[in-house]
Amino acid sequence: MTWRIVIPFKGAPSSKSRLAARFDDLSRHALALAFLQDVVAAARAAADVAGVTIVSSEPGLATLFPDAADLAPVAITPDPRHGLNGAIAHGIRAARAADREARVAVLLGDLPELTAGELSAALAAAGRHPLAYVTDAAGDGTSLITLAAGESAQPQFGAGSAAAHAAAGFERLEVAAESGLRRDVDAPDDVDRIARPGRHTGAVLAGLNAGL
Repeated sequence: MTWRIVIPFKGAPSSKSRLAARFDDLSRHALALAFLQDVVAAARAAADVAGVTIVSSEPGLATLFPDAADLAPVAITPDPRHGLNGAIAHGIRAARAADREARVAVLLGDLPELTAGELSAALAAAGRHPLAYVTDAAGDGTSLITLAAGESAQPQFGAGSAAAHAAAGFERLEVAAESGLRRDVDAPDDVDRIARPGRHTGAVLAGLNAGL
């Protein structure tokens, strides 16, 4: 069973706008890019992942993810500018164009504590269901959805997305609350709660703290 991972990324100048209460534009952009790099690193190293598709119009993004023989390749497809769910639907189509037999997982790009092992375990569990999802730490949002080959469903990300995905036929996966797969970053307090950041996030946080 192989997987194609889709990750939407809004990019500058609106990166992580809810962090603006504490962080300026440059800091928010640096954090958003670091979060994305750590999520992509986890996805590329996870078991049975054959490729990663990032949906974004961020300039120069491809240079952050060079090809590596031991990691899944990364492709960048432009954001069609139809909102988050439009970007995700576009990414799903692009992933399936690359491999129609693969399962597709949509992963949010603001999970700086995610590890390859945590993602591998979730994908293995998701493989038992046609459609599946993982809630965020609060329980009302969604950090991951998965679709089996040939399955069609509209992504429901946004306010109340967990209930919306359940209503659309996605099966909820039981994932531990402390898993990096559920620890998304939306608000300034979420930054304070990052306990085990990935390499890129850790470097940016260290730089921001040094500048205080």
